[in-house]
Order: sequence, then structure tokens, then C-alpha cells
Amino acid sequence: MPPPDASTDAGTETAPESSPADRAPSDRAPADRADAQDTLDLRLPDELIALFGESDAGGAGGAGGAGGPGGAADDLLDHVADWGPATTPAGVFQLVPVCIERDLPLVSRWMNDPAVAAFWELAGPDDVTEAHLRGQIDGDGRSVPCLGVLDDTPMSYWEIYRADLDGLARHYPARPHDTGLHLLIGGVADRGRGLGTSLLRAVADLVLDHRAASARVIAEPDLRNTPSVSAFLSAGFRFAAEVDLPDKRAALMVRDRALRAVL
Repeated sequence: MPPPDASTDAGTETAPESSPADRAPSDRAPADRADAQDTLDLRLPDELIALFGESDAGGAGGAGGAGGPGGAADDLLDHVADWGPATTPAGVFQLVPVCIERDLPLVSRWMNDPAVAAFWELAGPDDVTEAHLRGQIDGDGRSVPCLGVLDDTPMSYWEIYRADLDGLARHYPARPHDTGLHLLIGGVADRGRGLGTSLLRAVADLVLDHRAASARVIAEPDLRNTPSVSAFLSAGFRFAAEVDLPDKRAALMVRDRALRAVL
């Protein structure tokens, strides 16, 4: 699957979706464990040892899960559920961790939109999307699937993930606590009118406001998707490099904490 190709909204017909092709280990099929081994080689041994120790004691990786209340796994992303709302030019926006029972029909419907399916490759019956979501929710907290709620209306799907613990980290010089994001805008009416840029900036700011250890927000849109790259640039990201990912050549986009006031 192509790696994340985040929201484009520069007034074109280009699909506004960001898909996680090089997914975090928590979102892969159990048979695909080679990438998980690569992830364990990253230089965060103390954090991982603490996580696995709590998991052995029954504190993580199970009922807590990604986005679960109070679970140790939440600590990998500093409790996304508690980040609260952000005021944007389009209205009040908030990330709400996905609840399968409540949100599966909506997310599955978005995944079956041809413009979304071209990037995410999750079209099909609800159980296809459910497996994708459960891989994160029942995982170790490296990725948290969320609805983007704008003025009380769910209108986008996000994955906030630890880029330094993801397979992506094999393809760029990752730093501890790098935070990645994937995005799709659900409704056709919400695309092509500047929402992507506003929401990308808002979510990047939420990450930097609530993840003190994270110095950067990372994304990797397809290099050919000029409107997507443009949306990131307009949202305060900088173009850092071209990177070869398994299914595409990507633009590595970075929003730096040190530059957030000037970009």
C-alpha cells in the first residue's frame, strides 16, 4: 500500500487522502513481523523496556490499547484523548479516538469512496476497515486512530503515530519521539476548499503543545502529489528530503517545534 499521502485541498481535483502504506507494527497483519524487528532496533531501549515490562504485568497492550483510558500504552503518544479542542479558521476542531462500535460504519464508508480507496486500499466490507482499526486499538499504543470532529461534526480520519517506532524510521534519520500523522478528509464537500491546510496546522500544533518530548511532526506525501505538498508547506511544514518508500517516492515534510513561530 502507498505510504501516507496527506490531505490536499489546494482547489484541485487531486485526491485529498493520506494513507499509511508503511504502517506501524501495531497495524500490520501478524505474519508480517520483519518490520517489527527493525523497529525494536531503534535507539529507545529504556522506553520500550518499560512498556514491555508493564505489558507483562497486565498494564499495557490489552484493554488499555491505543487511546484507551489510562492505559500505559497511551503514554507513547501522551494521551491523545485528552488533548482537547483547537480553534481553527474553519471552526472548533478536536481529535476523538475511534470507537469501533460507534465509528466503524462512518470510517468504512469513507474508505469505500474511490478517491480515498486509491490511497488507503481499504475498500470493501466493514470488516476490512475494522481489522485496520483494531490493529491499532488493540496494539501497543504506537498509533492512535481518531475522528477529526469540526464544530461537532465528524469529517475526517486521522492516525497519530510514533514515526520513530514505525517502519518509516528505516527510511529517514528519525529522532526520538518524532510524531507522524496520516489524514483523510471524508466528505467530498469538505475537499478543495482549504480545510486540509487549516487542519494540518491545527493538528501539528496539538502535537507540539501536548507532546513535550516531540520536537518534530513528520509526514510523507507522494512527491507527485503537488497539491498535497503545497498544503503541508502552507501549514508550516518544510520540505526536508525526497525518500524512497516501499510503494512511492515521497516528500518528507517536517514541522519543527523550533520553527513553528515563523512558518
